[in-house]
Amino acid sequence: MRIYTVTLNPSIDYIVEVDGLQLGGLNRMTRDLKLPGGKGINVSRVLKRLGADTTAMGFLGGFTGDFIEEFLRDEAINADFVRIGDGDTRINIKLKHGEETEINGGGPAITGEEANALVEKLSLLRKGDLVILAGSLPPSLPGDFYEQLIRRCRMQGAEFVIDTTGEPLRRALAYQPLLAKPNHHELAELFGVVIETREQLITYGRRLLEEGAQHVLISMAGEGALLITGDEVYHANVPPGKVRNSVGAGDSMIAGFSGTLAMGGDLMEAFRAGVASGSATAFSDDLAERVLIDVLRTRVSIVKVE
Repeated sequence: MRIYTVTLNPSIDYIVEVDGLQLGGLNRMTRDLKLPGGKGINVSRVLKRLGADTTAMGFLGGFTGDFIEEFLRDEAINADFVRIGDGDTRINIKLKHGEETEINGGGPAITGEEANALVEKLSLLRKGDLVILAGSLPPSLPGDFYEQLIRRCRMQGAEFVIDTTGEPLRRALAYQPLLAKPNHHELAELFGVVIETREQLITYGRRLLEEGAQHVLISMAGEGALLITGDEVYHANVPPGKVRNSVGAGDSMIAGFSGTLAMGGDLMEAFRAGVASGSATAFSDDLAERVLIDVLRTRVSIVKVE
């Protein structure tokens, strides 16, 4: 099985640290870091560290797109993006000054011809492959674009994972994704409710199963994560550690879960690897490294809730 990731609106994440932020005045960086960004790209990077075979797909443009492509190839990740003809891949600024402030770019416009080219790239899929669709839809793409990709996956006999929000997530459920992974805020937003208890999370997580998802993984930040599958619900704790990074933890969780299943692990092994991978990223400056993931696996406890 080969795992493909699709990132429709990737970015360069420009991480800047300052000792204090003086609005309207001069600020000097104490440290900066430039990394490829986008949920699917993050998944591919962690999958590679876990030893899974992965190809990153999506749209790239301009000098910023060149940076991302070269970065991935330096990490031995296959990059098979559609190059757009007009505009640069966006830059997102993560400004750290005690707390973190984000300034995200909008991204370039994508033409209908370029969108169709990405759909056609999925013709290379084989039965049993896995495609991870992650992130929001750029405004220039039609509202059913994820469905177009999903239908091509199904036509080729491939499974898919969905990690997006709102109506694109709801529409994807009818095609029986291997995994849906909302966080607790996204789940509440999807159903237009306020969720305050774990019991409510389970109730609405089961709604995702009823609407078609094969498994549901709900991340709850410091409260751990829930795996809902069939009639069973499991809870995993977050191993202890100092949180240093808020970017990519959920993507790392998907990588750990999906990569472990793809390499023959069972559901509990996949759940443990997912939580360990997400935690390892939260405890790192960049995405999780294999050594820390393996350490944290031994510190993740899973309990059957129902």
